[in-house]
Amino acid sequence: MRQAAWSAVLATVVLVLAGCGGGGGEKEAENPQAKAACEGSALSGTPKLPASFPQVEHGTFTKQSTQGPTEVVEGYFEGNVKDAHDEYLKELKGAGFKILFEELEEHDSEVSWKGEGRSGQVALREDCGSSDKIYVHITNRPD
Repeated sequence: MRQAAWSAVLATVVLVLAGCGGGGGEKEAENPQAKAACEGSALSGTPKLPASFPQVEHGTFTKQSTQGPTEVVEGYFEGNVKDAHDEYLKELKGAGFKILFEELEEHDSEVSWKGEGRSGQVALREDCGSSDKIYVHITNRPD
């Protein structure tokens, strides 16, 4: 009986310590890729996106890369996740892109699109360290 009581106490202590996690929460698990995009300077050239892909107000592209057939453009949106989601959704539809899927959650959003022989996704995350500056990660690839 005494061994069972000590096992229960030990299990409780382990659970309490695991729940503490160092106290840093989301800031400790910061995405270095997002941090670089959120703190970068605006691209000097044209991003590798379809010609009519919208440049949304309050959005800045800071990085781009090619990963096989996929072009990736990153940056940030000055505002909250809902504002960014609504703006990208509205602008993509307005530019004639077909929306394949869209989802808005409390801390992130996705808008999948298709147009001009390409398809991809706008992923929006609260990974810039502020709920008023949103990490933008856009992928696009040939259909």
